[in-house]
Amino acid sequence: MAGGAGAMDGAAGQGAFSLKEERAGRAWADARQLGDILPEVWTALQAKVSRMIGQIGDKSPHVARPETGVYDDLQVDWWTSGFWPGLLWILHDRTGEAAYREAAWPWDEKMERRMIEANRYHHDVGFQFLPTAVIKYKLTGDPDGLRRGLQAANFLAGRFNPAGRFLRAWNEDKIGWSIVDSSMNLSLLFWASEESGDPRFAQIARAHADTVVAHFIREDGSVNHIVSFDPHTGAVIESLGGQGAAPDSSWSRGAAWALHGMANTYRYTGDRRYLQAARRVAHYFLACLPEDGVPHWDFRAAADLSGEPRDTSAGACAASGLLELAEALPGPEGAVYRQGAERILLGLTQHYGTWDRPAHEAILLSGTGHKPAGQNVDVSLIYGDYYYVEAIAKLMGWERRIF
Repeated sequence: MAGGAGAMDGAAGQGAFSLKEERAGRAWADARQLGDILPEVWTALQAKVSRMIGQIGDKSPHVARPETGVYDDLQVDWWTSGFWPGLLWILHDRTGEAAYREAAWPWDEKMERRMIEANRYHHDVGFQFLPTAVIKYKLTGDPDGLRRGLQAANFLAGRFNPAGRFLRAWNEDKIGWSIVDSSMNLSLLFWASEESGDPRFAQIARAHADTVVAHFIREDGSVNHIVSFDPHTGAVIESLGGQGAAPDSSWSRGAAWALHGMANTYRYTGDRRYLQAARRVAHYFLACLPEDGVPHWDFRAAADLSGEPRDTSAGACAASGLLELAEALPGPEGAVYRQGAERILLGLTQHYGTWDRPAHEAILLSGTGHKPAGQNVDVSLIYGDYYYVEAIAKLMGWERRIF
């Protein structure tokens, strides 16, 4: 089931920057198809991540600003804490190299310690425990990984609102809010049902997925970021702009969350309603891409998007989701989704990678976190790095899944 292990490139094993790697990055600019350079990209990616292990150390990274190239260090209960260990587990699974496993191993224990203290955990525990505890259990059989993953699934299930059939977003006073991002966290619930034999987790996941299809994914394939419900009756109150430009705009990372999340939901359930939802978002997303294949932060931010920031994290996540669709739909239609994913990944590789910047602690540049709030615009984002690694690994034959 796992992608086969292979020997790591010598430069990757040493974590040393080489002139060969720098020249490869420059040579990629002339490639017309990702397949022409994919093996070289995979080798360079291993070298990059091996350096990052020493650079990042024990940090829980979220954002690296372009002027420094240094990742920050946030608390382990911040929603992005699982992505760094997650990409390490992918590389370990694909290469067999122990260094990746050793760097990834302690993260779920850190998260569990935080969970018994005052913390900020919320709807995103799937983003945190799937790439740590659950994948550790899948790869190693670690009983603590299993226990922690099931604990996180119980926590997430406890956020379900039966009246509105949605998972509550965030904490504080946002009792009736739900967000499209949670489409990705449903995989934690589906896994918990498979592992425990308890159907309630999957029942909650499907109920929330139905709500995403009904109230988040629009007819044209664009998505709402936030939908506010009456928490007592479940009635829809309104959609909110959130991290998009406006309530009726089209936040590209929200579309990526929906695309990937609904494709995952189809893989777990076999229900073609979710497949159709993922296809609808995919068609919209691909139609909105600029010439280089890397999305702007919001597809409706302005009539002329040429001056608007890109969001490489949206592109990486969407590419990985498109590859899920390609696997679900073999034949000509699946080939269209694979080609779309490769187009995005080629643009990311050629124009937004840090291949010639060995001191930079991230893989991708030009991510956009929350532009309406003026937060983290034109930065590196750890989840962009994660989904880039995930997508490239899929193209290299990685068969196991975290989400």
